[in-house]
Amino acid sequence: MPDPTAQGTANQTWGGDGPTVVLVHGLGLNRQSWQWQIPALAKHYRVIAYDLLGHGESAPPQETPSLTLFSEQLRALLDHLGISRAAVLGFSLGGMIARRFAMDHPGRLWALGVLHSAHARDQAAQEAISRRVEQARAEGPSATVEAALTRWFTDPFRAAHPALMDQVRGWILANRKEVYWPIYKVLADGVSELVAPNPKIRVPALVMTGDEDFGNSPDMSRAIAAEIPRSELVVLQGLRHMALAEAPGLFNKELLGFLDRVRPNG
Repeated sequence: MPDPTAQGTANQTWGGDGPTVVLVHGLGLNRQSWQWQIPALAKHYRVIAYDLLGHGESAPPQETPSLTLFSEQLRALLDHLGISRAAVLGFSLGGMIARRFAMDHPGRLWALGVLHSAHARDQAAQEAISRRVEQARAEGPSATVEAALTRWFTDPFRAAHPALMDQVRGWILANRKEVYWPIYKVLADGVSELVAPNPKIRVPALVMTGDEDFGNSPDMSRAIAAEIPRSELVVLQGLRHMALAEAPGLFNKELLGFLDRVRPNG
């Protein structure tokens, strides 16, 4: 497999002191989606955020997208930056990639974050996300963006923050149709390879979602946590998918508390 870093992985580093924390964003987003976490994390850690292949300023994938491809992109980025171990915090699709990476390269993590990320879906939920993939394939990201904003933010917050809605909407609409839908398919179909992970994920893990994140539900997070022996489960009350933007203070408190508890010595 060609080195994905050579294809062009846009990345930035903040802080510099302390162990490394790598942030993996979700479908249709980019590294800017961590803007509410980076200042808090960078006070205590070296923080790296990057754009997944096909997103933001990174190159499009040169092969059919898969969790393995994105896992290898992350491995190649760490190699390129000379980082032997990191805490890998993944949001949504990023949480799926982080789990795949933990299975593929267990020695490269000192902690794992599975944030608002999917697990096994029932038939109705799987059919619903498959329909959205087909909408995206036929019409591009504009076909699903408004419904996504409704799922991602609570109604009062969405109404009170139109500029933020425009920012997130702009991130999604910037995706190219022919690249977006195959990656959306990874989100829809990739969960099957993460259920009952083999090899087991043995690194300390934070599994977190919102109690109103219907696509990445508390039941899913409980199932993920049950399969990771050293996991902590957090369910944020009154929040949907984009809790990292809607309630960053609460979100960051949970992240930092977890990272500080499992932080490696030296």
